[in-house]
Order: sequence, then structure tokens, then C-alpha cells
Amino acid sequence: MSLSAACLPTKESAVHLECDVDASVVLLTVSGLWDRTLWKLTTERLQKCLAEHPEALIVDLTDLVDPTALSATTWMAAQRSAAAMMPSVQLALCIPPALPLADRMQRLGARDFLPVYAKVRQARVAIASRLPLTERLVLRLNPEPEAPSLARNLVSDACQAWDRIELLHPGRSVMSEIVTNAIEHAGTEMTVVVSLRGAGIHLSVADGVTDPPHQIKLSRVRRDQPLDERGRGLQVVSALAVAWGSLPTRTGKVVWATLQPRVNPAPRQSRNRAPRLPSSVRNDGPTGPR
Repeated sequence: MSLSAACLPTKESAVHLECDVDASVVLLTVSGLWDRTLWKLTTERLQKCLAEHPEALIVDLTDLVDPTALSATTWMAAQRSAAAMMPSVQLALCIPPALPLADRMQRLGARDFLPVYAKVRQARVAIASRLPLTERLVLRLNPEPEAPSLARNLVSDACQAWDRIELLHPGRSVMSEIVTNAIEHAGTEMTVVVSLRGAGIHLSVADGVTDPPHQIKLSRVRRDQPLDERGRGLQVVSALAVAWGSLPTRTGKVVWATLQPRVNPAPRQSRNRAPRLPSSVRNDGPTGPR
């Protein structure tokens, strides 16, 4: 650790994730001294955030201790990965102007394509103005027996209105399983959202319990006992959705799933030509002492 870093107030290193109830905007807060451990944790969480494919990602660096601005390359790499996604993910940083990192990002020219704001509130307002006017249907439901049916009908309405008929039946199945899971394991009021995402649809169910969903093993069939169907719900979600997951919110969690129409397989590549790999959040990390 450098002398300048040692003289700074000690902050506990942490990376915290929080999203909106429809999983459209994710807030990633990074705090503590920027060292190799925090870099690895931050990189893993950035990869997770981008894998969730939100519409926007705000990174709050207000409490990051980075006197030599070593973390700058991490944020630049994250921006390249976010911009390369289809559709692209809006990325913004929150850095107080007095911090060395803010000056470094400005000198790197990041302001031209990676916006930097002084406060999270400013970033949220600016991000909201830049996001596309996404078609979105929202329904608030109580944990009652008719909730899955109402949520399925919301998917049907959305797919018919947006001409996504191919996704109507798989979308209804996925939404039904997510809502049923929320009723059984959360038992709280839930917010159900169906959003148009490019050629596909994005489903989300927010409830008031923080525990994330887990897939469980199916029970063996026993001769003298009925078949236990528990555990099939999330297997259905995994089979029909191109991606699904959960993120924490201020009041609980949101479980989401993305469905895309089927596409024809790409022509086989030449054996002499290596396939292009997708961009990812990676760099060499801090160059300071290990």
C-alpha cells in the first residue's frame, strides 16, 4: 500500500447491487480501498450486472478510495462491454469532482462516451432522459390464487399488442412459474412487469423478500408415494428463457427472465478461422502491490 493510501481514512471494502422493480436500471455501489481484492470483486459484479442486460447501469464511486485513479481502466473496459451489447446498456459513473479519479476520467476523454456525474440522483435523471421509450405493461398483484392467471393475461396482452405472437405461450409459462414461486416463497404483494426489449420481451416480478430463488432437485419417484412436482418451475424458466436471474431491490428482490424469438442457426465457420468472442469486462487490474 502506498503512503498516500495509508494516510486516507479506512473504509470497509464492499460492492452492493440494487435495481428498480422492473430490473431496468441497476445501481452498483463500490466502496473501500481500491486493491486487487476489490478489483476482482468489482469485475465479477460488473459481469453479473451486464449478464442481467438491464437498460442502464449506474456505478456509484462516491466512497471509493482510489488516490492514484488505478480503477479508471476497469470503468473504461465496462463501458466498451456495455456498448457492445445488443441492445447496448447505458453506463454512467458517479464520482465527486474533487476526487483524483474524476480528473483522470475527464483527461481520458471518458466524458465523450462515458458520462460522469457528481451524484446518483443526477445520474438517474440523465439516464432516464436518454433511455428509449420502452413499451411496458405493469400490474400489481396480491399473493392470491388468481395472480398467476392475471400475470399470464398481461403477457398475452403485451405479445399481441407488440406483435410478439411467437413468444406468447412460452412467455405465459415463464411468467406463471415466476409468479407462483413468489406466492409460495415470498407471500407478499408483487409488481409484475412485461417490457419490450428489441425483438424479445422482458418479464419481471418484484416481491418483498430478499432471498433469491434456487433450483431444487426433483424428487425420485417412489412406488408408494405420489410424484413430487416441486422443483419443475425454475426448470421451465431455464428451458424457455434465453436468460433469467434475480437482483436485490430496496424492499426485496426482482426475478426476471428474457425471451427472444428463435433464429436460424448461423452458417458453419471455416475451420481455419477462429470464432469472434464477445466483449467482456476484463483488464489487468490494479498494478500496485499484491
